[in-house]
Amino acid sequence: MAKITYIEWNGTRHEVEVRPGMTVMEGARDNGIPGIEADCGGACACSTCHVYVAPEWVDRLPPKDPMEADMLDFAYHPDPERSRLTCQLKVSDALDGLVVQMPEKQI
Repeated sequence: MAKITYIEWNGTRHEVEVRPGMTVMEGARDNGIPGIEADCGGACACSTCHVYVAPEWVDRLPPKDPMEADMLDFAYHPDPERSRLTCQLKVSDALDGLVVQMPEKQI
C-alpha cells in the first residue's frame, strides 16, 4: 500500500493508504476525500480531478501524456509545473508518500 496525502484547498489533510494499481483519483474516491470530483470516472475527459502535486514530487512522477496536458487547459487555475489529473496517476510503491493539494473551486 502507498500512503497518499490529500490536502483540501482549506488545508485539511487526509492521509490514506491506496492499493497499487489504483489511480490517485480512485484512492480519493474510495476513501471519501472531498474535492476530487472525477465527473468522467477517470477517462481523462474532464478536469475535475485536478490537483497540484507537492514541489518535491514534480520530477518524480511520470511525464504528462498529451491528452492529460490538453485536458489541464480546462482545469481551474492550472500550474504548468505542478498541475496533474489524479485519474492519470497510477499508484505504485514509487508513489508512497505522494502529497497532492486540491485547488480552490470556482464558485
